[in-house]
Amino acid sequence: MRKLLLPVLFLFICQVGFGQKENCTVNYPPPALGDSIKKVFTAHLQSAEKKYQADSTNDEHIIWYGRRLAYLGFYKEAVNVYSRGISLHPANARFYRHRGHRYITLRCFDKAIEDLKQAAELTREQVDEIEADGIPNKRNIPTSTLHTNIYYHLGLAYYLKGENRQALLAWEKCLDISDNDDMKVATLNWLNVTLHKMGRNKDAGQHLKEVTADMDIIENHDYYDILLMYKTGDETKLLAKTQSQQTLSNATLGYALGMFYKFKGEEQKAKELFEKIVAGNQWSSFGFIAAEAELRRM
Repeated sequence: MRKLLLPVLFLFICQVGFGQKENCTVNYPPPALGDSIKKVFTAHLQSAEKKYQADSTNDEHIIWYGRRLAYLGFYKEAVNVYSRGISLHPANARFYRHRGHRYITLRCFDKAIEDLKQAAELTREQVDEIEADGIPNKRNIPTSTLHTNIYYHLGLAYYLKGENRQALLAWEKCLDISDNDDMKVATLNWLNVTLHKMGRNKDAGQHLKEVTADMDIIENHDYYDILLMYKTGDETKLLAKTQSQQTLSNATLGYALGMFYKFKGEEQKAKELFEKIVAGNQWSSFGFIAAEAELRRM
């Protein structure tokens, strides 16, 4: 059994198509996890690894071994597991979907796009399926599906590269096939900020009409609060959660607030928030990765 709790650093460089190279070197420590969560994740990984070792060709065993590795920050190892799954089951879109997600974590955006586009192609004529959560929410109701996760993460990969038009197309597709309020607000969050980046504020406002007081949110409360901030123009609630900290404990809210200020022309406020995010330890979160991208552009 691997020594799960030893600190590791990842150095991962990936190739992209058309003879180009993408510099996606990552040199960060594993994610910071509380002792109780780490204990649960470790036990789950040990169980998944045991099943994988018993039958390393079983697609479910491969998927969950990769997922459990990633939850503990073993992203490179997870990518390798998914790659093995692809070699064994090349028509199974789930391996491309999950490897694409972890390529985003490793800042390999071109590889992520390549994988997620392949996953979309493989599922084009397939009926959608629910994706079980690694840690079930309080109602034990999964809120995402294979298809929505493919387009959601494809939108993210394009967005993080600065390809907003392609990101918008992916998120519009994701929103179209989302069948619960949690997935809708998660998608609307990124779709909204993309439209603002493109100067399409009226279109963003039209989508915000879909955010209502009677939405049944199980887990994506942060995204819901962000959308309410844009809808009302009042950042007080989010600001209270991000003030008086050297680093931000919630990169999602910090990034949203930073973009809110950026769109208002308050660049310095935005920059300070992004800097607080990247000074923290949530380097695997999408808010952290997006803040990195914004700082590079600024």
